[in-house]
Amino acid sequence: MDLFEYQAKQLFAAHGVPVGLGEVADTPEQAREIAERIGGVVVVKAQVKTGGRGKAGGVKVAKTPAEAAEAARAILGMDIKGHTVHRVLVDPGAQIEEEYYFSFLLDRSNRTFLAMASAEGGMEIEQLAVERPDALAKVPVDATEGVDVAKAREILTQANFPADVLDESAELVAKLWDVFVQQDATLVEINPLARVSGGSGATVLALDGKVSLDENADFRQAGNADLEDVAAADPLEAKAKEKHLNYVKLDGEVGIIGNGAGLVMSTLDVVAYAGESRGGVKPANFLDIGGGASAEVMANGLDIILGDPAVKSVFVNVFGGITSCDAVANGIVTALGMLGAAATKPLVVRLDGNNVEEGRRILTEAAHPLVTLADTMDDGAAKAAQLASDAIQGA
Repeated sequence: MDLFEYQAKQLFAAHGVPVGLGEVADTPEQAREIAERIGGVVVVKAQVKTGGRGKAGGVKVAKTPAEAAEAARAILGMDIKGHTVHRVLVDPGAQIEEEYYFSFLLDRSNRTFLAMASAEGGMEIEQLAVERPDALAKVPVDATEGVDVAKAREILTQANFPADVLDESAELVAKLWDVFVQQDATLVEINPLARVSGGSGATVLALDGKVSLDENADFRQAGNADLEDVAAADPLEAKAKEKHLNYVKLDGEVGIIGNGAGLVMSTLDVVAYAGESRGGVKPANFLDIGGGASAEVMANGLDIILGDPAVKSVFVNVFGGITSCDAVANGIVTALGMLGAAATKPLVVRLDGNNVEEGRRILTEAAHPLVTLADTMDDGAAKAAQLASDAIQGA
C-alpha cells in the first residue's frame, strides 16, 4: 500500500525523523486558513500517489494566505498521470541550501534490503540513476544487523554527503531505518532531504516523503487500515478485498479466474495474445482464487467479475491439485446456481489435473447455457476472446 506524502511524513515524525509538515486541505478556503495559521511562505502540494507533481504544476509556492487559496484552487481537481487531486498539503516554506536523496527499499532481485543515497537530491532518482549513476550510492543492508548511526555514516560517506551535515543526517537515517522496519515497509524515501537555513532546531529536514507498506504484514499493523484511501479505491477491488480475494482490476473485456498466481499471469498473457486478432480484446482482471475452489469462493469470484460492466466473457482456467477438478466443477455449478439471474455473461472453462475427467463430466451433465468447455488453455483463451469480441460488436 502506497501512502500519500502527508501520511508518510506523519509516520516519519512519529519516529523522530525531522520533517517539514503542515496540514491537509480539501478546499481552497481550508488552504487559506492553514496558511494563516502557519504564517509566512507556504508550499501547496498535490496529494497523489505518483511522481512528477512539480512538473505537472501540482506544487506551488504561496507568499500569502490568498495566494495559498488560489494555488489550492488551481491544483484541486487536476489530473496528474491519471490521478485526480482531491486534497493538497499546505507545508511551511523552507530556505533550502542543498538537497539530498535517501531511501531504504526491499531489493527483491538480490533478496536483501538496500540503502540508496545521493548528495544530489530534488530530481527524479530514476533520471539520476541513468544520467549520473556514479552519483547514487547503493549499499546492501543486512537485515540481522540493521542500520545504526555508525552504519548510516558509512552509507552517507559513500554517497559523498557534506561533512558538516554528516552527523545530523546519520541520526536522521538511523531513525528512518526504524520507520522502515517497525512499519513493515518495502520502501521509505526522502527526496529531497534538505539542508535548510533560518529558524531553529534541525537544519536537515525531510521535505518530502514516500512510503510503501507491505500489505502482507497488515495482521500486525492494525493502524494500516486507517491509512487506506477508501474514497479513491476501485469499488470492485474493495469488494474483493472484503471477500479475501486476490483481485486486480485491469482495462479489458475478458474476466479471468484461475488458481495460483503463476497460472493466472500466464492466462493473462494467452488471453491478450488471443485478443489481438479478435478486435483487440484484453484481460479485464487478475483473480487468483488460490488452492481452494469451493462453491463460495467461486461464487464470490464470479460475482466480482460479473459486476464489472466492461466484462463481456469470463475464462475460468483451473489446474486441479490439492483441490480436484470435480470439486472445482461442483463449485462452478453451485456458484452459478447461487448467482442465479446475476450470471448473464458466457463462461469458458478449462480444467486440467487431478480428476479432470470427472470434472468435465459434471459440467457437461449440468449443461448450463452459459458454460463452454475448452480442452486447452490456448483453446479456452481463443473462445473467451471471441465471445467478448462478438458481444462488443453486437452491442
